[in-house]
Amino acid sequence: MSLSVAELGPSHLDALKALLTRDAPHNLYLLGIVEEFGIVPGPGRRPFTFYGRFRDDTLCAALFVGGDGGLVIPSANDGQEAIAIAETLVGKVSLRAAMGEASTVDGIVRLLAPGKARTTLGQRLFKVSADDLGPFTNPTLRLAVENDLPQLIPLAAACVKETLGRDPLAEDPEGYTARVLQRVRGRRTYVLELDGRLVFKIDVGSRSQYGAELEALYTLPAERRRGHATLSLGQICRHLLSSLPRLTLRVDESNESLARVVRKVGFMAGRPQRLVVVDG
Repeated sequence: MSLSVAELGPSHLDALKALLTRDAPHNLYLLGIVEEFGIVPGPGRRPFTFYGRFRDDTLCAALFVGGDGGLVIPSANDGQEAIAIAETLVGKVSLRAAMGEASTVDGIVRLLAPGKARTTLGQRLFKVSADDLGPFTNPTLRLAVENDLPQLIPLAAACVKETLGRDPLAEDPEGYTARVLQRVRGRRTYVLELDGRLVFKIDVGSRSQYGAELEALYTLPAERRRGHATLSLGQICRHLLSSLPRLTLRVDESNESLARVVRKVGFMAGRPQRLVVVDG
């Protein structure tokens, strides 16, 4: 038996999909990347690379690297095999953020991070299907539009600041504004408006035929404990699950209030996850 690591290309697309769909709920983010962007970036797209670990000619693990390490995501199928891929990238990849199964991310960060972790969040990946949903809806939840940007941008930035302890509008106002706009134009952001004011938002972070991963759920502090998150999360789940088999959502272990909300809506907890952001 021979073991090898190689950069994946178009000829590996079917093998990568087969690998990721073995544990689709925990690989939804990568499945969304593959379905939307392919296995290699097209012209004008931000650079990324999939690396694969092979046993003889069989793909047994994959590692996604955005740019030169801006975001690193291992496949969930075999953590030790994904760490073995990272061992071959020492000195080639400078990791700045990673997310995925906790033990796998820990091993990859030790190998590829150039500095100390600025943020380390223990998380739980919750998942839900249509049969699990409770009776929670809010038909006034809607897709965000460009006219929402004056309110949406600070709302989205407040979510990042509360979660990661940094202000993206202070770090890179133009870049962050462009990313929020891109999500709006991609029909990825949903908002709840009350009396002309946006009070809630949630994003579809990654989507494919296998499901979607929700992220960046945020309610204005003054509007919390009024049921907005429960009803709005139930609404977007009901909408998306009319055409998708499953949804997932990562919840910080310290955020007990959000965990209660997602459980109430019908989500069930999966394996421990980790999000790490490294000082660059």
